[in-house]
Amino acid sequence: MEISQTLGHASEYKANRGSQGPKLFIAVAGNIGTGKTTLTRMLARKYGWQPHFEVVDTNPYLADFYENMERWSFPIQIFFLNSRFKAHQRIIQTNNSSIQDRTIYEDAHIFARNLFESGLMQERDYSTYLNLYEEMCKFLTPPDLMIYLRKSLPRLKQNIQKRVIERDYENNIPDKYLSDLNGYYDDFAENYKYGKVLVIDTDNYDFVANADDFEDIGRRIFEELDQKEMFLPGF
Repeated sequence: MEISQTLGHASEYKANRGSQGPKLFIAVAGNIGTGKTTLTRMLARKYGWQPHFEVVDTNPYLADFYENMERWSFPIQIFFLNSRFKAHQRIIQTNNSSIQDRTIYEDAHIFARNLFESGLMQERDYSTYLNLYEEMCKFLTPPDLMIYLRKSLPRLKQNIQKRVIERDYENNIPDKYLSDLNGYYDDFAENYKYGKVLVIDTDNYDFVANADDFEDIGRRIFEELDQKEMFLPGF
């Protein structure tokens, strides 16, 4: 099954949007080192949204994966798919507005695709993975807004080096792997059909140290939303 086929089913997933109710579901997408987790935490704190973070520290495959990507590509993608599916379900079922750090859509359209097309995942594993992903997506309501944080390779590497003490396994990430992911992310954002996408080039943004940059992100989110009344109480 080609990844383009999954994009073609977007209208089927979007048909479920009416069941979400009066709340917002914001997602933050981006490559390793773009600042997704930090921005998710800051936006959740400012606007009172419930944050849902990517499972990293408890991932039993992550360190092994960066040592031998071909050996561990399929199990790590299945782990992420399962954990992200559970998180997405919790978001749909809660009555609170939520913000998610990385989504199930990125797992399939970027990370699994990259592993397969770079020869690090076997075709049968990739086909099995996509079939499972397709079935899971039938039960999911897409986010109201996908925020894509875009960052150049040099800036990604700078950010990764800042946290290398906490995540020493990230020392082993090849530049080509990060660069390829950037390309897949751009393609994902351009062809995303599940809802709205807000692309933010973050090379010249410092939303942690510069309050104006952070406020600008908030304004841009507000402008993109259909349900603006759900955003106003915290704006």
